[in-house]
Amino acid sequence: MDKLYVSQEGFDRMKAELVELNDRRMKVAGAIEHARSLGDLKENAEYHSAKEEQAMLHARINDLEDKISRCEMLADQNIDTSRVYLGATVSVLNLKTKKQVTYMIVSPVEADMASGKISAQSPVGKALLGLAVGEKAVAKVPAGDLQLEVKEIKY
Repeated sequence: MDKLYVSQEGFDRMKAELVELNDRRMKVAGAIEHARSLGDLKENAEYHSAKEEQAMLHARINDLEDKISRCEMLADQNIDTSRVYLGATVSVLNLKTKKQVTYMIVSPVEADMASGKISAQSPVGKALLGLAVGEKAVAKVPAGDLQLEVKEIKY
């Protein structure tokens, strides 16, 4: 089993989601019992809907429990802060469009493009790993080659 390197924030978010899902699971179990009390289960839409939701909840809970069991927190003290590694917030210049973008490099379980968190396993994340300010990289993305220059690194 591969270790998942995550920030404390990402770990806490997964634990909170697990608690929330377990609470929801109890409510769904109650809904199933109520639907059973209504009689014939063959044509009982409430029962079938609740059973389907229960299956999805169990799958997500199992997935989260697996990820949480493999988590290892990122240790800040041993990181070379002059280079891009997991946990870095890096500003890059797109050399083609001349637009500057800032990303946080995170583990795949924490990735959220809408909030600027990209996976270290994504094409852009892989291209940036290990670079220092001023160094350039080419990320192979579906739209073609993305030429980037590292402008700033923060931890």
